[in-house]
Amino acid sequence: MLSRTADHLFWMARYTERAENTARILDVNYQTSLLPQAPEVALSGWQGLLSISELLPAYTERHGVVRADKVIDFMVADESNPSSIISCLTAARENARAVRGTLTTEVWETQNQTWLEVRRMVKNSDFQRDPSEFFEWVKFRSHLSRGVTVGTMLMDEALYFMRLGTFLERADNTARLVDVKFRALEIDVLSPPAEQKQEDDFYHWSAILRSVSGFEIYRKVYRNVIKPVRVAELLLLRPDMPRSLHASLNEVVHNLSMVAVDPGSDTQRRAGKLCSELKYGRIDEILASGLHAYLTQFLDRVNELGAGIAREYLMPEEIQSQSQRQTQI
Repeated sequence: MLSRTADHLFWMARYTERAENTARILDVNYQTSLLPQAPEVALSGWQGLLSISELLPAYTERHGVVRADKVIDFMVADESNPSSIISCLTAARENARAVRGTLTTEVWETQNQTWLEVRRMVKNSDFQRDPSEFFEWVKFRSHLSRGVTVGTMLMDEALYFMRLGTFLERADNTARLVDVKFRALEIDVLSPPAEQKQEDDFYHWSAILRSVSGFEIYRKVYRNVIKPVRVAELLLLRPDMPRSLHASLNEVVHNLSMVAVDPGSDTQRRAGKLCSELKYGRIDEILASGLHAYLTQFLDRVNELGAGIAREYLMPEEIQSQSQRQTQI
C-alpha cells in the first residue's frame, strides 16, 4: 500500500476516535456540573478537561476566565482549535475523501454524512440547547463508523491501518484522562477507604468510569464499592476492558504485526515491550512508584510509537507537513 494512502486511513480513524473521546469527557463534565457542588470544584473539572488535551493556555488566551459554556463552545465548535469536535470530524472527512477509492461506499457515506450533520448542528447551535444529546450523537456516529468499517471493509492493510490509528489514539486519551482526573482529586489511592470521603468521591469515580463506558464493567468485574485503586487497575491493566491501556496496546501490536514488512523492526519491538509491561504489571507496583510518573512516561512512549509508525509506514514528516497539519495536540 502507498504510504500516502496508509497515512490518510490512519488519521481518518484517529480523528474519528479523538472526536468521540472529546465528546465523552465533555458529557461527563457537563453531567457532573449539574450536581450540587462548590463553584471551585466545578471550575477545576472544566480546567482539568482542558488540561487533558493540553489546551488550557490556548483557551485562556482566547476566552480568559474558564466558564462551562465557553469551554463547551471551544471544544465543540471552534474550528481554530484543532482538537474541537468539528475540527476532528472535518479532518476525518477530508482524509476519507483523499482515499475515497480505497473505502467502501458505506464507510465513505458514514464519514461524509457525519460531517454534513455536525456542520448543520454547529451552525444552528443545536449542541447548546441540549449538550448531552449532542455528545451522545457524536459517540453514536463514531460507533457507527467503526462498525461499518469492520463490517464492510476487506480485511487487508487498509483496515489494519485504520484500526492502528483508532487504538493508538484511544491509548493516548485514556492515559491522559486517568492522569488528569487522579491528580485533580489529590489523594493517595493506596490509603484505606476510611480515610477518604467515600460519599463525596462516589460521583467523581463514577464519572470517570462512565467517560470510558466502564461503570457497568467495573460492577461486573469487582462487585464492590468503587475504589480508586480498582479504577486505576481497570483502566490501565485489564485486557478485557475495551478502552484500557492494555486492551488498546494489544490491538496496536496485533495490527502492527499485520502490516509489518520487517517483523524485527524497532517500532514493533517498542510496541511489544510496552504491551508486555502492561500485561505483567501490577497496579500496586505502579501506584507505589507514582501513577503520574508512570502515565507521563507511557504518553511519551506512545508518542514515540506514533512517530515510529509514521517513519516506517506513513508519509515522511516533511511531506506530511506540507500537505496537512496532523500533529497531535
